[in-house]
Amino acid sequence: MKRSLWSFAAVLVLLLVAVLWSVLSGSLQVSLLELLKGLFTGTNENVAIIRDLRLPRVIVALFCGAALAVSGVLLQSVMRSPLADAGVIGISSGAGFVSLTMVTIFPALFFWMPLFAFLGGAIACLLVFTLSWKSGLQPLRLVLVGIAVNATFTGLGQSFNYRGSYAVTMVNMATTSIFNLKTWEDVRIIVLYGALGLVLALLISPWCNVLVLQDKTARNLGMHVSRVRIAVSAVAVLLAATATAIGGLIAFVGLLVPHIARQLIGSDHKVLIPFSALAGALLILVADTLGRTVLAPVEIPASIIMTVIGGPFLIFLLRKGEVNHGD
Repeated sequence: MKRSLWSFAAVLVLLLVAVLWSVLSGSLQVSLLELLKGLFTGTNENVAIIRDLRLPRVIVALFCGAALAVSGVLLQSVMRSPLADAGVIGISSGAGFVSLTMVTIFPALFFWMPLFAFLGGAIACLLVFTLSWKSGLQPLRLVLVGIAVNATFTGLGQSFNYRGSYAVTMVNMATTSIFNLKTWEDVRIIVLYGALGLVLALLISPWCNVLVLQDKTARNLGMHVSRVRIAVSAVAVLLAATATAIGGLIAFVGLLVPHIARQLIGSDHKVLIPFSALAGALLILVADTLGRTVLAPVEIPASIIMTVIGGPFLIFLLRKGEVNHGD
């Protein structure tokens, strides 16, 4: 218990520091006092620019990280594998492709982009479940099928590069995860759908604790395993789809964060889910801030930084042979 409290305190402090660092760093430099004064008075032009350009970016990055991390926790409980991640098994690419298709055809429906992304993520999740199921879910087969589904939807999404300038702009926004064009409208969308998904994840956390058991054991405890698995998967897809629709394709967050979180605070999902949300928000915010400051004015997408970190981590998990929670 003491270790969990210390872990929560540490990630909260680091998150606060990261938010201040991200807001205050960049081509426009203001002090913390100037920032606070300018936000309340509205008389400082530099603060106004930071409010309109940098703050939406920070908030979107926070919610994207939290949503992807919690999505990973939920998927891993459903599939009983620490290798499950929305980016790795194709849910994010499916969400990105369908939302990209619909918004390209119907630009006026941009506000509904997360719902279109949810539909795409659900289709990808169903494909992965169906194609990898053979007398149960085998983690390695699941990853291989997921990689194939991910490649398919990624290729379909990239095909938009050949369908005109507007489609090229949309596909770049959907795949690069550079947050520099985010607005307060993006914030409104991701806060609405992301907060809904995070609240639902907290509410179903007791189900996740039972799902990690064998199906027979879960049934003996009175759980309708199939219905619960579908419900938890739906929440995971909603979170991943929302993050993808607004933040772009970012892999490995749901793989890396839950694994580290379990090492720090254990496997009780009532604690694991909120901790993973905070840690995921911290990870993506740091990745995005590093990406825009290290080689400024050139920006490195957060997705590239996460791929550099997450690829070796996936290899580590595969070599370690972790196919079930707690191994």
